[in-house]
Amino acid sequence: MTISMYQASVPRLANALRNLSNVLDKAQAHIDAKKLDANVFLQYRLFPDMLNFTRQVQITSDTAKGVVARLAGVEIPAYEDSEVSIEELKARITKTITFIEGFKPEQIDGTEDKDILTKRGDKETHYKGMQFLLGHAIPNVYFHASIAFSILRTNGVEIGKRDYLGNP
Repeated sequence: MTISMYQASVPRLANALRNLSNVLDKAQAHIDAKKLDANVFLQYRLFPDMLNFTRQVQITSDTAKGVVARLAGVEIPAYEDSEVSIEELKARITKTITFIEGFKPEQIDGTEDKDILTKRGDKETHYKGMQFLLGHAIPNVYFHASIAFSILRTNGVEIGKRDYLGNP
């Protein structure tokens, strides 16, 4: 049996992003109910050498749109990373979901062996499509989403496993 690269990517990534957006709704409700400073949440990090909540959400979004764009062979949309509120982070997530759900299966399926090149600074990493999707991008999306989730949970937002998993 052959795995559908589309089914393994777009629906899974959109689900993770929707779950993150739903968790952001609960965070905003918590902040409003307790009359807290939202910036404390946005800047919070689990440990000093880790990225803050805002960056965790941005990277989740960037990874999702990046993998789908690379597999489809289109330019990755650039976002400014200028979000300063939960509402703006939710808008970014919505924009990302709209982008990735704009692809059709025939644009993604068959990319298992596609050459994928990523660059971070002067470091280049070469992947094949399935290796990039399953071994890098999806774990990266779940990693950053779970860190964002953990930051909210650490700060008292009443969320649990069902919120993280949503309705897969």
